[in-house]
Amino acid sequence: MSVRKKLQELQKSREKAYLGGGTKRIERQHSAGKLTARERLALLLDADSFVETDPFIKNRCTDFGMSDVETPGEGVITGYGTIDGRQVFVFAQDATVLGGALGEAHSKKICKVMDLAAKAGAPFIGLNDSGGARIQEGVDALDGYGQIFYRNTVYSGVVPQISVIMGPCAGGAVYSPAITDFILMVENTSQMFITGPQVIKSITGEDVTLEELGGARTHSSKSGVAHFSAESEQDCLALVRKLLSYLPSNNMEDPPAIDYPEHQDNEINSESLLDIVPDDPNKPYDVRDIINTVSDPGSFLEVQTSYAANAVIGFARMQGRSIGIIANQPKYLAGCLDINASDKIARFIRTCDAFNVPIVTFVDVPGFLPGISQEFDGIIRHGAKVLFAYSEATVPKLAVILRKAYGGAYVAMCSRSLGADAVYAWPTAEIAVMGAQGAANIIFRDDIKNASDPEATRREKVDDYTEKFANPYVAAARGYIDDVIDPRDTRPLLIKALNMIANKNEQRPAKKHGNIPV
Repeated sequence: MSVRKKLQELQKSREKAYLGGGTKRIERQHSAGKLTARERLALLLDADSFVETDPFIKNRCTDFGMSDVETPGEGVITGYGTIDGRQVFVFAQDATVLGGALGEAHSKKICKVMDLAAKAGAPFIGLNDSGGARIQEGVDALDGYGQIFYRNTVYSGVVPQISVIMGPCAGGAVYSPAITDFILMVENTSQMFITGPQVIKSITGEDVTLEELGGARTHSSKSGVAHFSAESEQDCLALVRKLLSYLPSNNMEDPPAIDYPEHQDNEINSESLLDIVPDDPNKPYDVRDIINTVSDPGSFLEVQTSYAANAVIGFARMQGRSIGIIANQPKYLAGCLDINASDKIARFIRTCDAFNVPIVTFVDVPGFLPGISQEFDGIIRHGAKVLFAYSEATVPKLAVILRKAYGGAYVAMCSRSLGADAVYAWPTAEIAVMGAQGAANIIFRDDIKNASDPEATRREKVDDYTEKFANPYVAAARGYIDDVIDPRDTRPLLIKALNMIANKNEQRPAKKHGNIPV
């Protein structure tokens, strides 16, 4: 047969593979409000950059009683391409082929591009849309999951790993995304769960819908499994591209910087910082107003927006350079640290540290959240994660104390004691073992009790304690903070501090790894 005829056969084979499970199943995918795997890759990657790997791979169909079943691409499209000109490796499960179910060859394709991503030092992105393991392949399918989980773990902290849930992701399949750095979900069309509604109904008698059990809103606000949710697949894939712009390609590189004309600083209204924190220490405010004012305009990308709202985390830029932001949020639970907020903060610290992203912390924390449920559910163990993560991190660490910084929570939130490279305080900062009200009631209990006017005496002692102890100058006098600053100087001082510590080199004792409380 001539070369030209061979090429014609090749072209036909590629056209057939491109259709996946066929036009009817593609139409069914579209009618469900979902794109096909190839359409998703076209939106995610730069135009004409995708190079497919293993398009003709075949499973051992006869071994599994599937010799008469068409499985083009084995239900997953793998390869590499670019995002904003940067190399990435990808897989996209094809729900039109056996529902995107995972088999032996399916997993081998995924593992192959994962290994290539690690060798090339490039991010790895998985577009998940699968009915789970192929039952007919039995233990081979389970081993396929295990091979993927193993690589997720070995390459964790080496290259960024991003999971995008664009359909069902159930049973053991959920654990690969759970190991990766970020999970993105699409509202109303993506779900994650270990056991489905029918199984739950049969075992516990509980009635729950797919969306209530494992939808994007559930995992964004209740479980904390998802880091981002989007209204559409198009928005979700655009968000992946934006997220990657803050991250380096691997752990040996710095995050990419973007051009930032310094004259833009003239457009930043630093004067507004004087009015954000209320004079009344018990009044709330939105710490995001401070974050958005101090960082480059429009650069703040919040992570886990709806989960543990008493803490705010996300990426931003300072004069074009990527930073990680962590802040207490006085609008919710007064900014207290609780179990969920502690987990949220600790994991984000470790993500930033793994990928060389400097951390800036804005502190306004009255303490760890009190309560029987918090104690019984392990606030000690969970709160310790924050201390461990900050202490472990070797990236540049800066902190700005805005208002309250009490007790152990003050120490936990990137204090000098935990290795902060620079700590600043606004004049409104209150740094003490506890709030003035509680401290005065304990220290001056007898004076207040025996006074002719206990309430007047209590107010006097509270004011006295505040003036002498609950202010930033005591900590500054002892070197625990570097300076008490004008709020309007926050941005320029942080930029100078980041420049100062940009080449930080901190040696730690040799060890296999630490043992963070989990």
